[in-house]
Amino acid sequence: MPLSRRDFTRNSALTGAGVALTGAVGSLATAPGALAAEDRHDGHDGEAHGDGRGREPGYGPLVPDPEGLLALPAGFSYRVLTRTGVTTLESGEFTPGKHDGTAAFEGPRGATLLVVNHELSGARSGVAHPVPAAEGLVYDPAAPGGCTVVETRRGGEVAQWVGIAGTAQNCAGGTTPWDTWLTCEETEVKAGQNGMTKDHGYVFEVDPRDRRANRDPEPVKALGRFAHEAVVVDPRRGHLYLTEDASNPNGLLYRWVPPHGFTHGRGRLGTLADDAGVLQAARCYDSGGRFVDDLSRATRIGTVYGVDWAEVPDRDARTVSLRKQFTDDEVTRGRKLEGMWWGDGGAYIVSSYAREESPEQHDGQVWFYDPRRRTLTLKVLLGVNPDPDADGAFDGPDNITVSPYGGLVIAEDGDGVQHLIGATDSGRTYPIARNELNAGTEDDPDYSEFAGVVFSPDGRTLYASIQTPGIMFAITGPWKRQPNRR
Repeated sequence: MPLSRRDFTRNSALTGAGVALTGAVGSLATAPGALAAEDRHDGHDGEAHGDGRGREPGYGPLVPDPEGLLALPAGFSYRVLTRTGVTTLESGEFTPGKHDGTAAFEGPRGATLLVVNHELSGARSGVAHPVPAAEGLVYDPAAPGGCTVVETRRGGEVAQWVGIAGTAQNCAGGTTPWDTWLTCEETEVKAGQNGMTKDHGYVFEVDPRDRRANRDPEPVKALGRFAHEAVVVDPRRGHLYLTEDASNPNGLLYRWVPPHGFTHGRGRLGTLADDAGVLQAARCYDSGGRFVDDLSRATRIGTVYGVDWAEVPDRDARTVSLRKQFTDDEVTRGRKLEGMWWGDGGAYIVSSYAREESPEQHDGQVWFYDPRRRTLTLKVLLGVNPDPDADGAFDGPDNITVSPYGGLVIAEDGDGVQHLIGATDSGRTYPIARNELNAGTEDDPDYSEFAGVVFSPDGRTLYASIQTPGIMFAITGPWKRQPNRR
């Protein structure tokens, strides 16, 4: 049932919604410790509050790393868990390249199980360190991507094995309430293209605990074939939300509604018919009832849009890509819709940046979708970074996770210097780590993006990767709840 204007007006009053305002996004602050848009105060200076709202967020300045890998705040440290071409799997083969989306699960006897995507594309023969073609775990023998499972045990021991192989460009994904990982292919390549023997652009389920459950992998075609980025599961309603990282035209936010009577659980998605349930694309409008064509239109934190959903005509995109099956006045688009994470009763959704292909330019948005109110609220907004090579400003958010210490932790995939970023509930940003591994030269430096940011189940360790050459870190330190000055 469509969300009425009356419903949205009532929801707006409950959430403090405002109509989206126009203006130059480039003027918004993006320096560490500054709000990405105007700071919102509660009328007090914060000094008398016992919750720490008077102090700046974060952990202080980043300390250069003598090893040239990872700059962290004083008191923090890291450990390298895996490194492409250096560490090995149980089979003796090297750790695959291009670490990306990652999830953490409780393992046996106090261990942590990490499922790691490897965003490898093209022909397998052209990739130096593909995901090993483990017997029984290969979808397409011509594809180089997939997932590995990394087990970190007490005492520091690390083991690795293949979760799925023979997939393509495994970018992000998402955890499920039944403790599995949904890995997403960010491609639309079909059989016969780039040497592939099967169609790609699907979602696959990987079980970190049961290796037998991952045998003979097949895609969950009910979730559509497109340039998938991330997925989250609404544990109450059973809906799945999916982002699309694509352009010409810009990508879409999707929702999959399960068929009547369907019950989620381990392996249940694999039992679905290819056309099971309904796959839909988001259509947004402001509190005045006006249709919003692109998420970049929102240029102030706190902007709220109502959301309706339009059914996808051909979810397997046999002749036309999903995002091209709609006219621009039927759906709301967004440039580089990237990471998602379920938390606080809804989905946090990243739009990495917007340029000339969008109505307004920015260097990053984080939205929150509330399924109960059917609203999207802009939580973080980064203005266009005028000098990405200078350390200080942030741009290009990508993978994201909800922090057990409040707010968000975001992996930066922008230009120039790359960080792990913290963001408070009110949108204030601060650095957590900086990539110091220069893959270029002193005159022309090149720093790879961060990816796979996720906390351990006990909240004591933050895992993250430098995508190239592929290094996974375990970061520990004096984590604390961040101030949330409004």
